Amino acid sequence: MTSIMTNGAAMAALQTLRSINSNMEEVQSRISSGYRVETAADNAAYWSIATTMRSDNAALSTVQDALGLGAAKVDTSYAGMSNAIEVISEIKAKLVAAREPGVDKTKINKEISELKNQLISSAESASFSGENWLYNASTTAAATKSIVASFNRATNGTVSVSTLDYNTAASILIDTKAASRGQLTKAIAVAQPVGTTAATTANATYFLVNVSSTTAATGTEIVLYSTTSDNILDGMISAVDAMLSTMTDSASTLGAIQSRIDMQENFVANLMDVIDKGVGRLVDADMNEESTRLKALQTQQQLGIQALSIANTNSENILRLFQQ
Repeated sequence: MTSIMTNGAAMAALQTLRSINSNMEEVQSRISSGYRVETAADNAAYWSIATTMRSDNAALSTVQDALGLGAAKVDTSYAGMSNAIEVISEIKAKLVAAREPGVDKTKINKEISELKNQLISSAESASFSGENWLYNASTTAAATKSIVASFNRATNGTVSVSTLDYNTAASILIDTKAASRGQLTKAIAVAQPVGTTAATTANATYFLVNVSSTTAATGTEIVLYSTTSDNILDGMISAVDAMLSTMTDSASTLGAIQSRIDMQENFVANLMDVIDKGVGRLVDADMNEESTRLKALQTQQQLGIQALSIANTNSENILRLFQQ
């Protein structure tokens, strides 16, 4: 039946054209945004996963910054400790040189005094972002410092933050409040030879640097006089060697933390890349596929417009039936 009230062919063509236009809008949106899943309406499950993982990646980026700050603090402390170890080694060599008969011990002491000043300067300068792990001027003892190392999400969805901890009390070289808390200001007990028999020893206590701490160290400061005996020199050398051993252990710990931070930085960077790649697989649009679909839909759109035009023309043809 031919009707001028209802054009079924035109309605069918229009419905098809609407569907094509809707698909074109979707494809054009994917091409312009680059996402296959841009909103929750596109795919609620994938959108939820992608949003959560992007949030985790932002947290990991903050962890990366924290690791960089922590690495700077550790590097600064390690540089100061390394310099102090070199200076202590030099002081040890000076004390051994003073053991030589006929050497002017007072001149050697002047050199040692300057080396002590260098130790104080190195420790006080090893500060980064307001933290100094080698020099303490506070009434409270040096505490454990934490470096944010990772952001973790468990399988049940709970999150946590892991840290790298370092007890700075182990690396404090100079403490101006309590001398006993500094490796160079505290007293070191050693066995010192007595008389001319090396096998006969007595306990002696020495400290290297005197910074007039509020609570001073017990014992004797390592200072050379022209009358300083060989036995006393032996005791001083033993004390300095003990300090050097302790500082070497501290430097080793700082070096181990340096290595751990480097590994963690690399891991976090790789993890962020993997997460980005995984999220991309879920929500990114395949531009090759979308461009091909767009071309096909443009062709379909042209054909739909043509079909609608033909359907409308059929209604006009009815007028010819009434022409004489």
